[in-house]
Amino acid sequence: MLPRQPIITIQELAIISRVLDFCRRNLRKGNKAEKKTALVSPGVLPPLKRLSRDQHPISRKQISPNALKVLYRLKDAGFEAYLVGGCIRDLMLGLEPKDFDVATNAKPEEVRQVFRNCRLIGRRFRLAHVLFGREVIEVATFRGHHSQPDESEEGQHQLSKASEEGLILRDNVYGSIEEDAERRDFTINALYYSINNFEVLDFANGVEAIAERKIELIGDPETRYREDPVRILRAIRFATKLNMQIALGTAEPIPQLASLLKSIPPARLFEEFLKLFLAGKAFDNFMLMKQYGIIKQLLPSLHKAIAQEPEGKVFQLVSQALQDTDQRVADDKPVTPAFLFAAFLWYPVEIRSQTLQLESGLPPVDALNIAMTEILSDLQQRIALPKRFSLVTRDIWSLQNRLARSRGKRALTLLQLPKFRAGYDFLLLRAKAEGGELQQHADWWQRFQQENESGQQQMLQQAGPAADGPSGKTRRRRNYKRKRSSQPKP
Repeated sequence: MLPRQPIITIQELAIISRVLDFCRRNLRKGNKAEKKTALVSPGVLPPLKRLSRDQHPISRKQISPNALKVLYRLKDAGFEAYLVGGCIRDLMLGLEPKDFDVATNAKPEEVRQVFRNCRLIGRRFRLAHVLFGREVIEVATFRGHHSQPDESEEGQHQLSKASEEGLILRDNVYGSIEEDAERRDFTINALYYSINNFEVLDFANGVEAIAERKIELIGDPETRYREDPVRILRAIRFATKLNMQIALGTAEPIPQLASLLKSIPPARLFEEFLKLFLAGKAFDNFMLMKQYGIIKQLLPSLHKAIAQEPEGKVFQLVSQALQDTDQRVADDKPVTPAFLFAAFLWYPVEIRSQTLQLESGLPPVDALNIAMTEILSDLQQRIALPKRFSLVTRDIWSLQNRLARSRGKRALTLLQLPKFRAGYDFLLLRAKAEGGELQQHADWWQRFQQENESGQQQMLQQAGPAADGPSGKTRRRRNYKRKRSSQPKP
C-alpha cells in the first residue's frame, strides 16, 4: 500500500505563493532591480487617514451578507480583503449601494481556489466573480504600477500593455493596497473598509471630497483620462448621480480629450450609455455631455442637427424624451434604449431621407429605409446598439409615416401591431416638439384609442382634420381598368 500523500491547505498554499512572489520580485540582478525601482511612479497620495468605527457611519448591517461571507472567507484563508470603492462612498453618503466590490491581495486563481462558486472574467484586467444566485460579488486583486517592457521582470510585458496614446489595453499588474489606491480613478472611490477592525482607510482625502461634494481625479487628469477615456463619462455620471461638482482641474481637460472616446470599443460605450441614460439622470447627463463636447464625438449627426438650431425641435424632442425617461425610472416603469436612440437620431434620419428623395428621386418609403440603414450603421461604429434594440428603433421610425397617413382598415391594422404603442408614444413626443399638423394626427390617434368599436367605425367614416394625406383631405382611390389585348387568344 502506497504511503498517503500530505494535503496542502489553502492557508499553506497562500504562504507558499507569497514566498515565491517575494523571491521573484527581490532576488534579481541588482542593477535591474534598481532600474525597476526608478521606473515606479512616485506616490501621489496624501498621508493615509484611518477612520475608526466610531468615526464613520458604516455598519455591517448595511452590508450584503454575501459580501461579508467573501470578506471573512478570504480573511480565514490568510489573505487581506476590503470592501472598496463605490459601495463605501454610497454608505458614507447615506445611500444604498447597488453592489459590493472586494479588493484583496489574493490572485484571481487563488480566489477561485477559495470559492467553488467563482468564475474568472476579463482580459484587460482579470477579475473574480463570486456568485450567490443573482447577486455577484466582484473580487479584484490589488493593482500595481506599470513598468517599461524592456526593464520589467521576465514575462511582465505580457501582463500589461498600453497604446501610444496612453490607453491601457491590458492591466494584469498586481501590487500593494497603497498602489491599488493610487490606481483608483477618483478620490471618493479610494476608500477601503476593513473587516478586521471595522475601520475605513482613506488614501486620497475621499472623505473630505465627499463632504465638499467634489469629483476629483487622483493624479494628473490628462494622464488618467488617456489611460482610460471612459473616466470622462464616469466623472459626469458621478457628478449628476451624487449631486456633486466636477473639480476645475478634473473638468478642464475634458473638451480637448473627449475625442479619445473614439478609441473605446463600441460595446463598452453602449454599457456606459445604459448607465448614463437609464438610471434616472438622463437629462442632466446629456446637458453635461453637450457642454463638454462629448455628444459631438459619440453622436455627431445629432450634434450637427442641434447646432443648426440650438433651441429648435431637435433639442426639444431629445430633451422631452430624456425627461420622460427619467420620470419613468422614478415611477419604476420599464425603459428601453431603443426609444432614446429613436429620439437621438430621428431628425438625422429624416434629413437624410429628404436628401435622398431630392437627389435620387426615390419614393419616401425607400428613402426612409436607406436613411435608417445608413444612420444606424454609422452609429454601430461608435456605440454598439444590439440588434434587439436597433430593430425596435427602426420599427418606431417606420411607423411615423404610417401613423400620419393610414386610415380606414389600415388604422385598425396598425392598432394591432406589437410596436404600435412605442410608435404612438414617439408620435406624441414629436407633436410636443413640432406642434401644428403633427399635433392633429396625435390627437386623432388618442381619441381613436379611447373610442369603443362603434365609435372607431364612426371616426373612420369621417374626413376629419387628420384624414389621409398631409393636407387633411381624403385621397381619392383610382381604379385602373386592365386593357384587353386586341390579339386573339391562341
